[in-house]
Amino acid sequence: MYGWKSYFVVQADYQNWADNVLFDALGHLKPEALERDEGLFFKSIHGTVDHMLAVSQLWFARLQGASPQVNSREIGHPLWRELQNALRRETRRQQEWLEAQSDGFFEGEVNLVGSDGQTGTMRIRDLLTHLYTHYAHHRGQISAVATRLGAPCPKMDYVYYRREMDKLLEEARQAPR
Repeated sequence: MYGWKSYFVVQADYQNWADNVLFDALGHLKPEALERDEGLFFKSIHGTVDHMLAVSQLWFARLQGASPQVNSREIGHPLWRELQNALRRETRRQQEWLEAQSDGFFEGEVNLVGSDGQTGTMRIRDLLTHLYTHYAHHRGQISAVATRLGAPCPKMDYVYYRREMDKLLEEARQAPR
């Protein structure tokens, strides 16, 4: 049976895959292009990826019952390569953590304290959906800017991920044992 747990573990894997596709495309740009104000909400490509990481850490901490204070307006990782690796580690850490949860966990709710001090509850599957669509939202913005700057257009839609995973599974099935 394919339940919420399986769904979100796959989504976590997809996030890592899509980040890597995006980072490959961004590798075609000069380093200064990553830092330049390109009109994004977080100004630069670097600033937007840094925001993705900070918000990811914030929402996952909330998922685990913590109420951290995060300043998403300050760059937490000023070195580009360090930032890429930190986001990769974060999405893998999340995937491993989700894999360790029971199936019933994904039917639950979490109590939240927002950055504005307001409290409330949110279904865990809604929190994860928000986090993963947040990633896609910002990757799309970054992709548009990067393509305008001359980077190849990254093919990071979920359907490309599924095709690649299906191909890898088929190759594994056909491998001599």
